[in-house]
Amino acid sequence: MASPGFWSFGSEDGSGDPENPGTARAWCQVAQKFTGGIGNKLCALLYGDAEKPAESGGSQPPRATSRKAACACNQKPCSCPKAEVNYAFLHATDLLPACDGERPTLAFLQEVMDILLQYVVKSFDRSTKVIDFHYPNELLQEYNWELADQPQNLEEILMHCQTTLKYAIKTGHPRYFNQLSTGLDMVGLAADWLTSTANTNMFTYEIAPVFVLLEYVTLKKMREIIGWPGGSGDGIFSPGGAISNMYAMLIARFKMFPEVKEKGMAGVPRLIAFTSEHSHFSLKKGAAALGIGTDSVILIKCDERGKMIPSDLERRILEAKQKGFVPFLVSATAGTTVYGAFDPLLAVADICKKYKIWMHVDAAWGGGLLMSRKHKWKLSGVERANSVTWNPHKMMGVPLQCSALLVREEGLMQSCNQMHASYLFQQDKHYDLSYDTGDKALQCGRHVDVFKLWLMWRAKGTAGFEAHIDKCLELAEYLYNIIKNREGYEMVFDGKPQHTNVCFWYVPPRLRVLDNDEERLSRLSKVAPVIKARMMEHGTTMVSYQPLGDKVNFFRMVISNPAATHQDIDFLIEEIERLGQDL
Repeated sequence: MASPGFWSFGSEDGSGDPENPGTARAWCQVAQKFTGGIGNKLCALLYGDAEKPAESGGSQPPRATSRKAACACNQKPCSCPKAEVNYAFLHATDLLPACDGERPTLAFLQEVMDILLQYVVKSFDRSTKVIDFHYPNELLQEYNWELADQPQNLEEILMHCQTTLKYAIKTGHPRYFNQLSTGLDMVGLAADWLTSTANTNMFTYEIAPVFVLLEYVTLKKMREIIGWPGGSGDGIFSPGGAISNMYAMLIARFKMFPEVKEKGMAGVPRLIAFTSEHSHFSLKKGAAALGIGTDSVILIKCDERGKMIPSDLERRILEAKQKGFVPFLVSATAGTTVYGAFDPLLAVADICKKYKIWMHVDAAWGGGLLMSRKHKWKLSGVERANSVTWNPHKMMGVPLQCSALLVREEGLMQSCNQMHASYLFQQDKHYDLSYDTGDKALQCGRHVDVFKLWLMWRAKGTAGFEAHIDKCLELAEYLYNIIKNREGYEMVFDGKPQHTNVCFWYVPPRLRVLDNDEERLSRLSKVAPVIKARMMEHGTTMVSYQPLGDKVNFFRMVISNPAATHQDIDFLIEEIERLGQDL
């Protein structure tokens, strides 16, 4: 039951709340803007038809302690008096499944939704900061983050929600370019909320019937796009590209030496994997986790654009065989993390076929280009791979996390990973057991990641993803064309980028007159970190930097955010110059 003092009654039009008139109406206006008919229906449910908010251009007033609660009656329009909620007297135990918990639950979730929708709107507002940066010690000192034995009231819980988002990075902001995964898709966001509401596990059809079927349909479609006949094969959604790559390594090892599943690495010879020197670090992490060892991952030389050199791959394979080692996997990259390079997949496929080695393609970053008729040629040869990692949460803008491992041979994942747990995977169930997919995964508990992608795909169509990807690559070319001959900029490599990665140095005026020697390089290496720090402190934009090989720190601009425009690219250039001109 609600605590004493919880309910107090006010007027039906909201005037009984002098500190916060019309906040519910403001929330409804936002909800209707982003959800259309759903927002109208939700407002009608919460306030009754007579409580539908009027149009208002006013801004959201500050949060008050007391708010009107939702009515749970079935009469529409509703004439029930609306009670105000004092969250200072409420705790989590007053919410469902508590007796009489429906009204406080609806009111509390409405408050949470209000906070979320305000954050969503601000994320697209260019006048707001990308980040309200504070150093770790400042945040630790400013707020009490410690966990306590006694519960806090719901007013404090709502304040924690506000505080958390206040210091969160607005990854959907049009001027956030820091990572490969950016943007905030409204349909994907709605799907993520639905997924959390359903709160189920992906291991069996019996507890996730629709989600399991959607995973089947979506993975099949992705395999068709890769080019495997009829979408044949297998696959699974995993917790990120690093785990997808490890799955590929695990399955490749099992394919060559099935006995490793029972006997371990002691029962097999020294295995060697090959990947480019520009590949993702997850290949070495996977080798370490699987007991193969990081020394057994051979890095293949790349050309000046970051593409694997096939002749060096073949040379290193022959060297390994001459030493008595067993090459078992080649991982080519379609869209490297820094340069955005695409390895020559056809040449790699020929070598893998020649030496009977499993070919994996890490297309975590570049896989989205398969959706574009204009750019999919960059992955020519991917259809010859044995496995492919593809992260829709990157180039396709699906909310984190959404990563798929696709395997050409059906049944191999199941044989590699199944453990026949009889308390989950009973063999005498009354439905088709092929839809109990949990035994082919390493995880037991597996989050529903497919629904975000599926619902966005239904909302956008393949054509919508294609338009988004083409736009992002056009913006990258726009940036490249502006800075390639602009004073104060030097490109890290020649030629326009293959992906949205644009790598460059900004050279401040004082460094432009220096000879290209060690002193200049030393000073240049400090420029990008300082500009990045100033970006974060001002909160205006974010873009990543890094060194690579013998190249000192440079900016790596990536574009995957559908909200970004030419004006945002122009702003980035001007901001870099403003923040770095005195260095």
